[in-house]
Amino acid sequence: MSQVYIALGANLGDPVTTLQRLLEHLRVQPELSAIRCSSFYRSKPMGPQDQPDYVNAVFYAETDLAPLALLDYLQQLESQFGRVRGRRWGARTLDLDLLLYNDVTLQHERLQVPHPGLAERDFVVLPLAEIAPELRLPDGRPVSELRASMASHDLIKIT
Repeated sequence: MSQVYIALGANLGDPVTTLQRLLEHLRVQPELSAIRCSSFYRSKPMGPQDQPDYVNAVFYAETDLAPLALLDYLQQLESQFGRVRGRRWGARTLDLDLLLYNDVTLQHERLQVPHPGLAERDFVVLPLAEIAPELRLPDGRPVSELRASMASHDLIKIT
């Protein structure tokens, strides 16, 4: 079993309900097991500001899926939850990003692991540090240090 961390985000419809429904759905799927999720956080959009705030979280799971098969599975889930791919960093019903896959570093045309923006995004680092404070990235950096370096952020914990 591989250990994976996946970022969740949504800002269309009722994002909290969408993420709660997603987690309920994932808990009964054979593709992922041992799911543990962070609190939900509200954040300003990273891209265009003419869209609603996001609700973000990070969840941990174990899987037998290889990285690209997991990416396909996550994109299938996004579609099931009504995601339509439009403008970059635009509004969405659901966004799932594979952050970490074991200690793997992967550069593929469809997938980069660790996720390239992981260390700079407070809406990823804070929830990741909440559920895995002792975790180290494949390059050896502790998540707790990334969290400590983000003394200023605009996240609001909502659950």
